[in-house]
Amino acid sequence: MALELKGVTKRVGAIQHIKETSLLLEPGHFNVLLGATGSGKTSLIKLMAGLDPMASGQVLMDGEDVSRLSTQKRNISLVHQFFINYPHMTVYENIASPLKVAGMAKSEIEGRVEEAAEILQLKPMLHRRPHELSGGQQQRCALARAIAKESRAVFLDEPLANLDYKLREELRDQLPELFAGRGAVVVYATSEPEEALLLGGKTALMRDGRVTQFGPTAEIYRNPGNVDAARVFSDPPINTAEITKQGSMARLGAGVTWELAGDAAGLADGTYTIAIRPHHVLPQPRNGADVQLSGQVQVTELSGSESSAHFDMGSGSWVSLAHGVHPYQVGELHDFYMDPAQAYFFAPDGSRAA
Repeated sequence: MALELKGVTKRVGAIQHIKETSLLLEPGHFNVLLGATGSGKTSLIKLMAGLDPMASGQVLMDGEDVSRLSTQKRNISLVHQFFINYPHMTVYENIASPLKVAGMAKSEIEGRVEEAAEILQLKPMLHRRPHELSGGQQQRCALARAIAKESRAVFLDEPLANLDYKLREELRDQLPELFAGRGAVVVYATSEPEEALLLGGKTALMRDGRVTQFGPTAEIYRNPGNVDAARVFSDPPINTAEITKQGSMARLGAGVTWELAGDAAGLADGTYTIAIRPHHVLPQPRNGADVQLSGQVQVTELSGSESSAHFDMGSGSWVSLAHGVHPYQVGELHDFYMDPAQAYFFAPDGSRAA
């Protein structure tokens, strides 16, 4: 089973909500749609599920064009961030509802409901109604319904967003196992990069209704194709600044220069954006290749075994994230050391240059 989008677009009046998008989503791993609120994640899911009409393009399931099929005929499941269960039905009846609609035999319905309830630890609650459940239990009920239906595609639209932190962690750890080996294409929408990294699989980065990069999640983290992708997967925020390249030298601001190496050395002379994650900007040098920076400490934080410092270099504010406790003082001038081998370089249009 595979779900393929071929040049799909969505318009509302004169506004294009989804720009032309082509994706091949496969089973065996999570397919994550990652982007900020309003980036188009839910709109794209609605197109795949048949809930909204497309302006153009095709949706194929196992090579079959389902673009004109209703949601019911696509054999899909959709779990929202809100706990959508039928309030007048028991947990058993909620899980069984799509199976009854499909006209399945009573014995098969019982078997599927029992299996899904076992997986999601709902067996003691099968005779309760949704208002008698906690938020986490209600979402488990919605997930059990999706599992019992054995859909060809399962769409999870920020399903953990309204749960408390502990429940989110617990369910997030379980989700890959819940759908493993079921042969369904699983699409998971989230606005949290950490969630995408924890789920693994493949990620489609979304911005303004467009997929800006798609591939294995860990690979996008290591090799962002554009400056937006680099910014998404960084907490604290990735450090960026404009540099000028001339010959083999790079200049950042008024007094910071260093000799470029590798792919960066082969770039044409001109202006670029450098980006480097905070854990590659440290308060002590590691080797002779480190580039020394100096800035006034603005904010300092201690979190567990790590210390962070926000510092102003005059050309902008950067962040250092280092292991251990470091005695920063707000307002002091402090030296930091950047590892240039860990930097990304982006062209003026935001595309990856080196």
